[in-house]
Amino acid sequence: MNPEMTVAQIAGKLNISKSCLENWKREPAFIDAVYDRYMLQFGLEIPQVLDSMLREAKAGNVQAGRLILEHSGKLVKNINVTIDSPFEKFLKSVPEAEIVEDAIIVESASEALNGVNFDELPERDTKSQYKREIEEKQATKELIKKAEYNAKQKLWYRWRKRAEAVGVPLLKGRRPTPAQRKDWEKLIVEAEKLRNTK
Repeated sequence: MNPEMTVAQIAGKLNISKSCLENWKREPAFIDAVYDRYMLQFGLEIPQVLDSMLREAKAGNVQAGRLILEHSGKLVKNINVTIDSPFEKFLKSVPEAEIVEDAIIVESASEALNGVNFDELPERDTKSQYKREIEEKQATKELIKKAEYNAKQKLWYRWRKRAEAVGVPLLKGRRPTPAQRKDWEKLIVEAEKLRNTK
């Protein structure tokens, strides 16, 4: 009845060791019994809670009023809307006798599967899951790498076009240092500003 009590306090009250109580707490049946006993006590206190909520509701507390109405079933929040598919509407409109008359009755499963050959199954993928995951990760890395490379190429292309438009010479060499690239980009931006002010 006092969930805030420590294991040591409970063991002292029951005159048992802490290890014995810990062993009990590992048993599902014991946990269920404790829960059932607590819920019994909890159930005895619900009428008092409802009574106090009723007083609050009479005093004008909207939340308390809503709780009382929901508990008594007078306030229902959920509205159930059922929408039938066109096929379900069709089935409801056709009498059941007509549906049964048109049905094909199959005597056995072997008759229904007449002519189907299960000996020719598709080849089983014998690759292990681990190898498949590695291959998928590798393929994903390659796709990401390619996308990053393409993005860099597009950016580099735009800078080249901007440089050509303002007459700034292109950088020499295929791989300029970051400092050379930064200086070159500054030159392009300054040339664009100069052209726009004219």
